[in-house]
Amino acid sequence: MAELQFDTYGKTAVRLTYVDRTNPRHEVRELSVSIFFEGDFRDSYFTGSNSSLLPTDTMKNTVYVLAKQLRWADIETFGRGITGHFLSRVPDVHQVTVQIEQVPWERIGEHAAAFRQAGTERRTAEISATRSGRQFTSGIRGLQVLKTADSAFAGFIKDEWTTLGETSDRLFGTVVSADWTYSRLDLDFNGTFTQVRDTLMQKFATHQSLSVQQTLFAMAEAVLAGCPAVQEIHLTLPNKHCLLVDLERFGIENPNQIFMPIDEPSGYIEARVMR
Repeated sequence: MAELQFDTYGKTAVRLTYVDRTNPRHEVRELSVSIFFEGDFRDSYFTGSNSSLLPTDTMKNTVYVLAKQLRWADIETFGRGITGHFLSRVPDVHQVTVQIEQVPWERIGEHAAAFRQAGTERRTAEISATRSGRQFTSGIRGLQVLKTADSAFAGFIKDEWTTLGETSDRLFGTVVSADWTYSRLDLDFNGTFTQVRDTLMQKFATHQSLSVQQTLFAMAEAVLAGCPAVQEIHLTLPNKHCLLVDLERFGIENPNQIFMPIDEPSGYIEARVMR
């Protein structure tokens, strides 16, 4: 006999642009919001009864209404408001998870109402809430960084198929993905996000790297040391390779100046670090 082991349903990628006109200097927040319900929805699978289901179109509309009604300056607070709304309205839901991705817009000069999109980087938040508690996870996606010195890789295992040479001077490029959880929630989420992001970039820039793994741990360690509210951090650092172009065949020296960036394949390094 077939058994239903797990189920969830919701609405994904609800796009929203919010313009905060509270002050003469406007603020733009562009979001993509996804909502997932877990609860007692078995009848919808077994009998086709929809009596316990809130339409996902209603979820979409709720995002827009709450964006207007709630007071929020960060995506964590907005997500908390969304989870609380649905928990109070839908009797059969046991857990609401809200995932939010924010597109960064930055001001053009000092203009009060003109902005430019700041690239592929995204700020993220996930709020999972039940009637007995909540968990917040904040994060970054697509933070592209590169250092042209202070990066080495040597002393690794070699076999008959190893072609990679040891180096004490290589380009180190990666696209940082980070998620972190908190030991407390009475904090400034915007300020903490900025502090974590700045700490990750500063440690990446200044660390004398012997491997991606070592630098990843140093970055995580710096966040835990500098941000007391962060309980643990999960980092993914793909090693985005830049290959030195061989110009000797043209009679030209290439002292670590001309490289060919490649997207695939890339190295993959991931770790979770906690207090």
